[in-house]
Amino acid sequence: MGINGNMLKSDLEISKGLVASLDEVGRGCLAGPVVTAAVILPKDFDYPIVKDSKKLSEKKRKEAFELIKEKALGYTISFIDPKTVDRVNILQATMLGMHECLDCLKIDFNHILVDGNYFNKYKEIPHTCVIKGDDTYYSIAAASILAKVSRDEYMKELHKEFPNYQWEGNKGYGSTGHIETIKKIGITEHHRKSFLKNILQS
Repeated sequence: MGINGNMLKSDLEISKGLVASLDEVGRGCLAGPVVTAAVILPKDFDYPIVKDSKKLSEKKRKEAFELIKEKALGYTISFIDPKTVDRVNILQATMLGMHECLDCLKIDFNHILVDGNYFNKYKEIPHTCVIKGDDTYYSIAAASILAKVSRDEYMKELHKEFPNYQWEGNKGYGSTGHIETIKKIGITEHHRKSFLKNILQS
């Protein structure tokens, strides 16, 4: 069982030194950025509210978001826009965001912990990929919360400018209402054209 009783592991199992943990949100969206976050937690970080962002209510995610920002030794958040996603593909856009986050951390770390099964090597620092890492490691769960809350709030702001697409609710994912609106009135600069070829042609 993890240090906080909810089955999450401490990154002490990865390294006794400081670990930078990474996660992303928005890879499968039709609109909006892919958002990545990096976080370095203190080794004694122990707050049960921190878990996979998908398992928290919006209210709890926001509470955890503020807690993580307050207690983390360091954190960074990166937004990669739809044009970049279209230009380099979603996987490489995600890697770009992750590297941007690591570049901006102002504290040294000696290992990188990544949610998923793929990562482009960063400098000469060793890394470990973990499938479903946000449901396995405390620090990856923290990164998932930072990314999720940041992206959700961004999409809510975009909704004010483009209310027809219902981004306040669907956050840019391919809901029925979102797709129907695209077919009726077209796309915006915030849509990923590479994700919409089949929809636009139908």
